Amino acid sequence: RIMRPDDANIAGNVHGGTILKMIEEAGAIISTRHCNSQAGEPCVAALARVERTDFLSPMCIGEVANVSAEITYTSRHSVEVQVNVMSENILTGAKKLTNKATLWYVPLSLKNVNKVLEVPPIQYARKEQEDEGKKRYEEQKLDRLETKQRNGDVMLPVINPEPHTVGYSQSSLIHLVGPSDCTLLGFVHGGVTMKLMDEVAGIVAARHCKTNIVTASVDAINFHEKIKKGCVITVSGRMTFTSNKSMEIEVFVDADPFVDEPRERYRAVSAFFTYVSLSKEGKPLPVPQLLTETEDEKRRFEEGKGRYLQTKAKRQAQMQQAAQQ
Repeated sequence: RIMRPDDANIAGNVHGGTILKMIEEAGAIISTRHCNSQAGEPCVAALARVERTDFLSPMCIGEVANVSAEITYTSRHSVEVQVNVMSENILTGAKKLTNKATLWYVPLSLKNVNKVLEVPPIQYARKEQEDEGKKRYEEQKLDRLETKQRNGDVMLPVINPEPHTVGYSQSSLIHLVGPSDCTLLGFVHGGVTMKLMDEVAGIVAARHCKTNIVTASVDAINFHEKIKKGCVITVSGRMTFTSNKSMEIEVFVDADPFVDEPRERYRAVSAFFTYVSLSKEGKPLPVPQLLTETEDEKRRFEEGKGRYLQTKAKRQAQMQQAAQQ
């Protein structure tokens, strides 16, 4: 579809959340189709996790986004979908790859939303493809478990915070989940949640550096629990780490079940977003150093630094491998 002004920021760059929402819609369509391809109980595929995705090239207003999805692995109860996003300048015909993402879905019964159904297997061209897919499946399963175990943090307001501190830029958004946000099962689309998360992360980044900002990458997004129609969700974001030219922002989504559900607030989704600061000409700008004040903030900064260095080392290794080829 064509990118319009309400898909983009004030500089004309398409929001990362808009792209994430399109990616999730493509993944949900193909995985739901596949899970209903054989006779059996009807179901809807629900998003469980999005692996790290890099925003390789900015997309602008007026360009056409072409989103393609392919199922690359199936386990007994989950589907791996790989999605590519191409942008096309319809005036010149020029095309470029803007995103590559891997998503995991589980099929939920239309009759019983708490029942996970079995996934029809796919045919692999080579045995190695199945082995590689199984390895990715085991890795994401372990990471999801570790992430859920460390998800007890809450974000508290700060009175009169100093510029460039965590409290100065932290932000929250409160949203009532309505029918248009939900799947056939009455739970929130993963793409809707990711779009809200990107909006909050963008506000945090803009508050911190006071410039135009764009999403550079998103670390794995883990969907820990479903969010039901009628819930009030709080999307919270805070700065965790800054390098010379990037900012890492932790974003989590808490759900309050208000309608027909006497349950306490719970953590539904969590992720780390990385942003860069840009000049009016679209050139990268230096990012103000994050000022950490508490022991928790210093710990989160060091953890963010570790993720940053790990990603940097992986990228350099990939570049060296490509150069050798």
